[in-house]
Amino acid sequence: MLRKIRQTLAVLFFTAITLLFLDFTGTVHWWLGWTAKIQFLPAVLALNVGVILLLVVLTFLFGRIYCSVICPLGVMQDIVSRISGTQKKKKFRFSYSPEKKVLRYGVLVVFVLAIVAGIGSLVALLSPYSSYGRIVQNLFAPIYQGGNNGLAYLAERADSYAFYETEVWMRSLPTFVIAAITFIIIAVLAWRNGRTYCNTICPVGTVLGFLSRFSLMKPVIDTEKCKNCSLCTRKCKAACIDYSNHRIDYSRCVACMDCIDVCKHGAIRYRMCSKKKAASLSERPQNPDQKQIDAARRSFLSATALIVGTAALKAQEKKVDGGLAVIEDKKIPDRKTAIVPPGAQSARNFAQHCTACQLCVSVCPNSVLRPSTDLMKLMQPEMSYERGYCRPECNKCASVCPTGAISPLTIADKSAIQIGHAVWVRKNCIPLTNGVECGNCARHCPTGAIQMVVSDAANPDSPQIPVVDTERCIGCGACENLCPARPFSAIYVEGHEAHRTV
Repeated sequence: MLRKIRQTLAVLFFTAITLLFLDFTGTVHWWLGWTAKIQFLPAVLALNVGVILLLVVLTFLFGRIYCSVICPLGVMQDIVSRISGTQKKKKFRFSYSPEKKVLRYGVLVVFVLAIVAGIGSLVALLSPYSSYGRIVQNLFAPIYQGGNNGLAYLAERADSYAFYETEVWMRSLPTFVIAAITFIIIAVLAWRNGRTYCNTICPVGTVLGFLSRFSLMKPVIDTEKCKNCSLCTRKCKAACIDYSNHRIDYSRCVACMDCIDVCKHGAIRYRMCSKKKAASLSERPQNPDQKQIDAARRSFLSATALIVGTAALKAQEKKVDGGLAVIEDKKIPDRKTAIVPPGAQSARNFAQHCTACQLCVSVCPNSVLRPSTDLMKLMQPEMSYERGYCRPECNKCASVCPTGAISPLTIADKSAIQIGHAVWVRKNCIPLTNGVECGNCARHCPTGAIQMVVSDAANPDSPQIPVVDTERCIGCGACENLCPARPFSAIYVEGHEAHRTV
């Protein structure tokens, strides 16, 4: 019963978090956004004391149920391991292995130092929640969106608009590659050895593992009932049960209840037990006449190479009215300072709190956010306006961020935050280069920070060019996005290191 309850809760949490990264409408976040905010590392970075205390108390009471129920990366490993275990030869494929303390705590020390030093790229690589988010966003979301577009196509032919098409495009090749490599490594480890990644690499697992040593409820082996059949050891995906000595390494046990379910003699019970009592139970004399079964006996099926097929995601060519000419794609301007979302307060604050989970990227309706390629803040979102601009009436990224990297904002507050300012590039402006009237930037500026003036004060008939009031400009990027100049816009946004209110 305990195992079924644990599995049911794990499926619910896993489904909810996966939908957060797959949903491009923003609807799911209003209902299930809290599942991202109760993740351990985001709660720590956001200084969410309530969530931190809740997770710590749960660990002290029940052990590492966070890893087996709430953490999406942990549940993903269980799913892969379960698929692997459906094969007859692999039904009981695990064995006990000693704890690798040097590796576990070494990775934890490096992780903490990376947080203190503000090395966001390293923090992002080791964060379990963020790793899963990137996997879904880069590998599974394009498939989900492609399926949605297929349904939209069929619905349109049936005169139904229950679905609408969304653009599928690769936001960052380095992030895609990292997500693919992460998925392959974790999937292969889970396929072969269950929870190896959780108990050797994951820093959150190490922290909670230390706390779980002192948990109130634990699986305990009753030596009087134990027949040394080794089924519990061979079923334990955490490799933490030493059946020959009747000991369980509670720092690696994720309270999955598999050992309780598989034990045919009722020798393992999940019960309230102090450390001394657990030790006394495990030190009871063993029956020397009991037949020992070799715990190392198991067979491995050669792991099939996991190939992530990357379909060429090419957006449909946009054409001018009548399809007479193809519009050239815009290129990213050379910004001296990267643009971070409103609510980030500053580039430094954003880099220190962001774990690059890509949740804000997935929910952005205007395709403004995409992962950075800067090594110091690799995979952390930054803003660019080639495909859209940051609409003043949208605050979805701030509402979904679980780490506090983007503080919650009202629409009114967001409209007054200056994240950058527009810069005019004379050599690209088409009224001067092509001799035609434009004024797109001024017409679409939501703050009225751009005015059109004659290029030659002595000649009232000279072409009009934009003039930017940097004090009123909020850096939304409407001017840059809607500028018809190609491949570089004649006006672009330069980011600010620290945001201010205008």
